[in-house]
Amino acid sequence: MLVRVLLLGTICAVLSASPVRAHHSHANYDTSKWTTMEGKVTEVHYLVPHSWLYIEVKDAKGAPTIWALEGTGHGGLQRVGVKREDLKAGDAVKVRCHLLRDGSNGALLGFVTPMHGDSARGHGIERDWDGGGGGGEPAPGQPGLR
Repeated sequence: MLVRVLLLGTICAVLSASPVRAHHSHANYDTSKWTTMEGKVTEVHYLVPHSWLYIEVKDAKGAPTIWALEGTGHGGLQRVGVKREDLKAGDAVKVRCHLLRDGSNGALLGFVTPMHGDSARGHGIERDWDGGGGGGEPAPGQPGLR
């Protein structure tokens, strides 16, 4: 009995210490089409497993609409050169993304170009916010950026 308890405890310890990797489908996004938008940053959240960029975009009637854009996690953004100070609320940005299939105001980020005028924060430099070339998959040789 004691051997079983010790064996179970050892297995639990090993499993809890192992890194857990999960990946989910991007089937809710139309990754066959790119959409370009320009707007103003309202919020940026550098999280794990995904970062979120919220931007205000003018719709067809000129009314402001908020879009929720999903990017790779903070570690993946760091690996492609994105820094926390690159984007702040109020900054103008241009994004290339894959829209949600259901038509709601959300997208899978591919690329973000800050247009805020501050070269020290990457003005005009397009960065990959998906971690895999904007296609919804990790770049070759970089598994697990999700």
